[in-house]
Amino acid sequence: MNSSDRLQCRAEVLKIERVLAVAPGGLSFLDGRSAADLRRFREQAVAALFDRAPDMIDRIAAATKLVPATVSAAIAQKALGPRLAGAVAGRMEPARAAAVIDRLPVAFTAEACAHLDPRRIPDIVDRLDEDLLVRIAVALAGRGDHLTMGRFVGHLRDSALLRIIPRVDDAAVLRTGFLIDRRDRLGRIVELMGQERLARVLAAASGAGMWPEALAMAGMVTGERRTQIAELTADRPQEELESLVSTVAAQGLWQALLPLVALLDDDRLRTVAALPALRDPALLADVVRAVVASGLWAVFLPLVDALPAGSRTVIAATAAGLPETDLTALLLDVERRNLWELVLPLVELMPEAGKARVFALPAFRAAGPRA
Repeated sequence: MNSSDRLQCRAEVLKIERVLAVAPGGLSFLDGRSAADLRRFREQAVAALFDRAPDMIDRIAAATKLVPATVSAAIAQKALGPRLAGAVAGRMEPARAAAVIDRLPVAFTAEACAHLDPRRIPDIVDRLDEDLLVRIAVALAGRGDHLTMGRFVGHLRDSALLRIIPRVDDAAVLRTGFLIDRRDRLGRIVELMGQERLARVLAAASGAGMWPEALAMAGMVTGERRTQIAELTADRPQEELESLVSTVAAQGLWQALLPLVALLDDDRLRTVAALPALRDPALLADVVRAVVASGLWAVFLPLVDALPAGSRTVIAATAAGLPETDLTALLLDVERRNLWELVLPLVELMPEAGKARVFALPAFRAAGPRA
């Protein structure tokens, strides 16, 4: 499982724990499952829970049609409470649910939203007044309910997001982005943040120990937005970049970080390559193992080329000791992408025995460097 999948799995497990009302860490039997499998399991759990709601829930929902929305809202507060009210709202027609929500206190609605059928959210959100949506989102952030925010934000209009983003703190933005259900909307949300706010959010990732959340967000966006995150991260002070590298090393997230490094211009790449952490032999060996496991040689070799001589020597020695199958995969990738200019200096730094192993490989003799 690569780093991006591992981060997605963390988010999915948190979502499943919420759906099943399980305490954190109570779903260890899901360890090792892919993010896609976990997502399917969560969707099945949601269907099983909400499609088989007790008849009482449907009877209450049907009864709300008999009285004005104001009366239904009063009953929800005084007789049902947030949990039951959220369940009932999920069984009502979206227009009726929106009419009742419009008459509820924002704090009550924010609490009830956690118990609403997630599949009904888009239809209800489309019918709510934007001012109310903004107040609910801010209330959810104030409650620290980032899981519920993650269900909602992908369905909000740009105009609402532009009003919400300035009123939510940077840590909440990170946590909500990490848990967002509609991953396809995250790039647009990042764009709406603007350069200055995004830089502050990335600074918060360091200060709040949330580099994994930031890496997960970077993995969910594409193109210009991903490059923007990579560059703003590289522009952080050295001590923050050191904390990023330490976190990545401790949690095995190299496959999430290296593709971002590959997006940097030469100056930023040299800044990253100069980090003291990237002189640690054990850490460098760990990076090489991650590159081998994921086939990320094409994104790793430019960084190697920018590293100090001592670090390059460590990487060369580590690569020289790789199994023949891994060395062959490296050479085939180098040939396919014409990366000989980057890999040959690395081979030159290998111990003599390592060089001999590389030169003797059929993949090297068959392809070899181009003139």
